[in-house]
Amino acid sequence: MLVLLPPSEGKAASGRGAPLKTGSLSLPGLTAARETVLGELVELCAGDEEKAREVLGLSEGLRGEVAKNAELPTAGARPAGEIYTGVLYDALDLASLDAAAKRRAAGSLLVFSGLWGAVRVTDRIPSYRCSMGVKLPGLGALGAYWRAPMAEVLPEAAGNGLVLDLRSAAYAAAWRPKGEVASRTATVRVLHAPTRKVVSHFNKATKGRIVRSLLASGTAPEGPAELVGALRDLGYAVEAQAPAKAGKPWSLDVLVDEVH
Repeated sequence: MLVLLPPSEGKAASGRGAPLKTGSLSLPGLTAARETVLGELVELCAGDEEKAREVLGLSEGLRGEVAKNAELPTAGARPAGEIYTGVLYDALDLASLDAAAKRRAAGSLLVFSGLWGAVRVTDRIPSYRCSMGVKLPGLGALGAYWRAPMAEVLPEAAGNGLVLDLRSAAYAAAWRPKGEVASRTATVRVLHAPTRKVVSHFNKATKGRIVRSLLASGTAPEGPAELVGALRDLGYAVEAQAPAKAGKPWSLDVLVDEVH
């Protein structure tokens, strides 16, 4: 099983670990693209601060993120699972999983990133600010930039099993499973059961809980149909829609009664 996750806008501090080594990250086929984006981002943030803040879409209160980006090559690095914070990652709570579940997380979770493309939760990275929606001066929109390298690397990373896609739209744009991979991919929406409306904050929390439940239980569904059964066994109310034609992902709606 491969689980595709969005990153978080907010991130923990880099800490005092050894600096990033791009060549040590998972998915080495993305190394050259990562180094290109990193170089462009550092150059931008080491120059005109106001321009960098505008390009990155940062408020006045986040001005310090520009200086942080400029120092990325020498900043301390720590596991990505510790760097990413926010609602989804709070609900996932990787640190409290038992040893077996942590091993499953290391092998199955893939976090998409405007800067790194995609990383495993065990990959050591520094804290940064660069969303997939950013348009870097020398590269253009990152969502479009990442499509070619992702198309080369991700099908192999997907292996032969289930792909559970929990990404937001901006990050899904960087790689969309195609063909045979798409046929064993499931996307998830979280709906308020009484109204059938999409929920926002609770959407992220529920997705984090779903991933945690799967990891903690050791459940390893082989495909979307098996995933539906597994989630129902874990106590989730799920409605599934199989694709109308081959080569398209399944759509799963998880229904929740509370939206706090």
